[in-house]
Amino acid sequence: MSSQPNHSAKNAVLFGLLSNLILVAFKAAVGILGNSFALIADALESATDSLSSLLLWFGLKYAQRPPDENHPYGHGRFEGLLTFVVVFFLLGSATGIGIQAYTNLQKTQSLPAPFTLIALLSIVAWKEASFRYIRAKAKRIHSSVLEAEAWHHRADAVSSIFALLGIGLAYILGPKFAWLDEAAAIISALVLMFNAYRIFKKAFSEFMDEDMYQPMAKEILKIGQELPFIEGIPTCRIRKLGARYFVDLHVWVDPEISVALGHTYAHALKDKIKGQMPLIEDVLIHVEPVEKLPHAPLPSF
Repeated sequence: MSSQPNHSAKNAVLFGLLSNLILVAFKAAVGILGNSFALIADALESATDSLSSLLLWFGLKYAQRPPDENHPYGHGRFEGLLTFVVVFFLLGSATGIGIQAYTNLQKTQSLPAPFTLIALLSIVAWKEASFRYIRAKAKRIHSSVLEAEAWHHRADAVSSIFALLGIGLAYILGPKFAWLDEAAAIISALVLMFNAYRIFKKAFSEFMDEDMYQPMAKEILKIGQELPFIEGIPTCRIRKLGARYFVDLHVWVDPEISVALGHTYAHALKDKIKGQMPLIEDVLIHVEPVEKLPHAPLPSF
């Protein structure tokens, strides 16, 4: 199994880790000096992000290990488990922020310092840029765990936007509305929970081998139609392990050809699929004789 997708994923996670460590110190200092719990909550969330990113980095090193006797399909499935770890940390961050913000609402509030607005603007810009960078890598290598890590950065940007709105409205409406800073932190927590649900749903579907790769199946069918000796592909099953795909196919061929020729046809189809779709790690093909029909029907996936 090629280690290039995992290497790219590890670099992206390392970038996120270093970014979060810098932001922890920056947010905490500005939040404490500027009297903004929304920023302190952001700092706590970034600290949790840093820990999850560190676990992801070590986990991806394990996931890229090649197949062995006990793991003939490799260790890519571990990447799915790592995604659940990210979800766990997201939920923990959201719960902690929400509880602390609600507690603070019971106390007398004072307006945060004006410079917190400038700090929040810079944080939003940086986290959105981080989201776009990591998500682009996730899409390029088809990595669910990197997609989750990217949305972690987007969630951080959204929470900072709510903090910015809360503090800004408090300044516009007056000191009596200083509680909007805490309200912004609560909204941030709800956004984090929603993103955790979205990430979990997709990762769980992958982990349970849900049929969710129809565009890829259609592309495989198209490749099969280009080979004149393939009479049809009645079955196409696809599973994802880490950033790689494994395909099981049933193909129809002329029943009068030899076993050796059927074997040759299967390898020709496999080589063509892997050549045109490099993210597919392996293709297992079961050759079946097609009944003598003028034109064997081709299924649509």
